[in-house]
Amino acid sequence: MAVHTTQFAIRDPRVALFELLLELARDEFDRLDAKRSLPLVRVGGICGSTKQATGEAGTLTSLGFHASLLNLGAMRDANDDQLIDHCRAVAEIIPVFGFYLHTAVGGRELSHAFWRRFLEIDKVVAIKVAAFNRYQTIDVVRAVAESGRDDVALYTGNDDNIVADLVTPFRFDVNGALVERRFVGGLLGHWAVWTKCAVELLDRCHAIARGDDVGDWMRTNIEVTDMNAVIFDAANGFSGCIPGVQEVLTRAGLLEHNICLDPNEVLSPGQAEQIDRICVAYPHLTDDDFVAVHRDSWLRS
Repeated sequence: MAVHTTQFAIRDPRVALFELLLELARDEFDRLDAKRSLPLVRVGGICGSTKQATGEAGTLTSLGFHASLLNLGAMRDANDDQLIDHCRAVAEIIPVFGFYLHTAVGGRELSHAFWRRFLEIDKVVAIKVAAFNRYQTIDVVRAVAESGRDDVALYTGNDDNIVADLVTPFRFDVNGALVERRFVGGLLGHWAVWTKCAVELLDRCHAIARGDDVGDWMRTNIEVTDMNAVIFDAANGFSGCIPGVQEVLTRAGLLEHNICLDPNEVLSPGQAEQIDRICVAYPHLTDDDFVAVHRDSWLRS
């Protein structure tokens, strides 16, 4: 409520429908809950600067909403410290549903480091990932796995990949232990229009996800994507993609160094450490042992 399908413009003072529509939604929730043994979860959208966002949080709370879907698009120029302060301010009023909104429709890029800090906020209850980007999606799910929290629900809003998200087991090495996380549901896409069929599709995806064969292949897809994100430096706009490749070849003993012809092409800060991580996490997808056996004969030929 109070996001895409009710239109963000309900907040415009010339329209002034924000509170009115939330009241209407409250009344409808009350009507539906009267016929249910388990109450529906009431989530309302929050936008704007901290002043606006905390004001909207107060409105949601006063109308009986359970959580807020927090859009950070208005904080485009804020750094991570400012973003976290903003999220904490809202969380002091109402539990928070994180929101990675696609940049083409008003969102902003949010780093893996941001999501790790975001998950330190106790009243974070869920995250919707609608980045339309595999690398950024993995950033969020890996952050959830690394946080140790199993009380944060993941929802996919990646309209270009919803079914794959719903059937994929995302598995990461966290301090030597394999930790798996899954998306539990989808939001927007045709959930907003053909809802009955979307719910039926979700049930089928959950059934498929319990199958080992497809799970293994989809998990491998995530592992390969995670490796590619690091080697080609997706976190930094791919600026370290060539030195990333050369760094791996250097470690394998196939190159003497990772220096590029362009002296400005160097590993990004932290990229070497991320290469360390993926080598430890996915040894079954590297061929270092094979290279070690044949390297000397290759280099002599």
